[in-house]
Formats: sequence, structure tokens, C-alpha cells
Amino acid sequence: MSGRRNFIKMALMGGAAVASQGLKARTLKATGFKGNSGSKPLVISTWNHGIPANAEAWKILSTGGKSIDAVEKGVMIPEGDPEVRSVGYGGYPDRDGHVTLDASIMDYNMDTGAVCFLEGIKHPINVARLVMDKTPHVMLSGEGALQFALEQGFKTENLLTEKSKKDWEEWKKKSDYKPVINIENHDTIGMLAIDEKGRVAGACTTSGASWKMHGRVGDSPIVGAGLFVDGEVGGATATGLGEAVIRTAGSAIVVELMRNGMSPFDACKEATHRIYKQHKGRPEFDYLQVGFIAINKHGEYGSYSLRKGFNYAVFDEKGGNRMEDAVYYYEE
Repeated sequence: MSGRRNFIKMALMGGAAVASQGLKARTLKATGFKGNSGSKPLVISTWNHGIPANAEAWKILSTGGKSIDAVEKGVMIPEGDPEVRSVGYGGYPDRDGHVTLDASIMDYNMDTGAVCFLEGIKHPINVARLVMDKTPHVMLSGEGALQFALEQGFKTENLLTEKSKKDWEEWKKKSDYKPVINIENHDTIGMLAIDEKGRVAGACTTSGASWKMHGRVGDSPIVGAGLFVDGEVGGATATGLGEAVIRTAGSAIVVELMRNGMSPFDACKEATHRIYKQHKGRPEFDYLQVGFIAINKHGEYGSYSLRKGFNYAVFDEKGGNRMEDAVYYYEE
């Protein structure tokens, strides 16, 4: 605890100098893997549930398939896994006991589909894909998203598993709302892929922060916040406290930094530093965690997080499917 106080004190003493330097802000701890050399095809995704998700996506990428299909099929794996408590079926509910889901998908042409505040549908990423392919809109929400899903042939299911219901009932005894998001409490799966033809795509899906207020929507379905892809540059996706990512248009910032010449690693790093500067002193800062992953059109990738604990999965021909620890800004 004293280390964190000293860090915050040091940052405040730095004042405008630290605030204006971005990447030059002091890094107290920087361990992890910065990125790679440029392999196509490639798929990268957040957290250790990214390993099985990557494996599914690789089935498409390794046979010449499209990146947009790979990311959709890939993130369906954690969506349907009841042991993944922050995505899809089995996800933790809101304070009222409702499992509400957000998802987005985006391709190299900037075609986009998203759903938010969707209940009863195990695979919101499939609905988001259909919003992209079959409607003139980008996002559908709540009852409208559900109506559209039912019209497309989806069936409603009870997504609140006994495990998650038990944890929710236990939480209600204290109702202490601190959405600590880290390696022990995963949030979201964001996935980015580039296929053998150099087409970049991304997907992001989540059940949101545990015990959130009913109606809360995070960054995952918001284009430019939780996910952003530009085929001329690359793509980025975020994990962590969605409000912080929304405030900073996090993923769009990462892509724009890459457009201006930064590597995926450096772009993720700069975006994370901006979030730190804009959120230090806020009440949520003590439990704030944000991490980004990014790839560029050359197949280079990188990642960075605010605090220790964020890891991500990478699959390419050179190294196979493996976990890597993100470089992070500081630790307590």
C-alpha cells in the first residue's frame, strides 16, 4: 500500500511535466513481452480463455479463411463456457440478478455490428454479426436487440448458472461494489486477427462488470472504445474497467497512434498512460485496471496494461498457441 501511495505522490509532484510527456512517464515496473515480428495469419486475444478461443479461430485462419469469420467463431468458445464467469453463459449477473451481454465485431472495411444490454442469448457475437450483415445499423440494444435475435431464429436461454447465482447471493450479503478486474477476475474477451491476405478483424464480447447497475453498458460494444479496426492500419481491443476506456476512446486512440507510426506495443503503452493521467485521483483509481492488445497490418502485435496481472493469448505459425504476460505500468 505504501508503494502505491509513494507512486501517486511522485506522479502528483511531477505535475504538468509528467502529464505532458505521455510515453516518457516513469515506468516503475515493466516486465512481460512487448510483441512480435510480423506473422500472417495471426490471432491474439485477452486472458487465458483466449487459448481455446484462439484454437477455434486458427482452424479458419490456417485454412485460408477470413479474419472476420475467425474472430466470430473464436470468441464463441468462452461465450458458451459456463466456467468463464465474465463472458456469455455463466457470466456474473448485475445487482438485480440479470445476466446482460454486450458484444461487437468489426472488419477491415470498418463494417461493424454490435449489441448491448442483451438478455437470454448465449452468443451475442452472432447477433452482432447479423446486425453488421443484415441491417443498416451499427448497434441494437436491450429489447430491440432481443427482438432482432428472435426474428433471426435465436432461442432464449437462462444464462444464470447455479454457480454464478450462488456467488451473486453471497455478494448481496455485503453489496460491496468494487469491480476489480485482473488475472483472478477476468473481464471480457477481445480478439484480433489478421488472415493470410492481410485482412484485419476484431471481436469483443462480455457479460460486463460483476454486480453492475441494471442497464449499465461497458466499452465492449462501443466502436472506438472496446474495439476498433481500420484495415489501412490495424486493430485494437481493450479489457478492464469499461468506463475508463469509454472516457478515452481507448481502442480508437491505439489505432490512431499506430497510424502515426507507433508500434502496437508503444501505442498500447501511450493509451494506457493517458488513462492513468486522466483517472488518478478518481475514487475508482485504487481498483482501476485497463489493458490493450493491438495488431497492425503487417502482423506485428503488442500489449500493455496499467497494473500487473493482465495476460493474453497469441497463435501464429512460428510459436503456436501460447500465453504472454503484458508489460505493465506499475504495481502496488
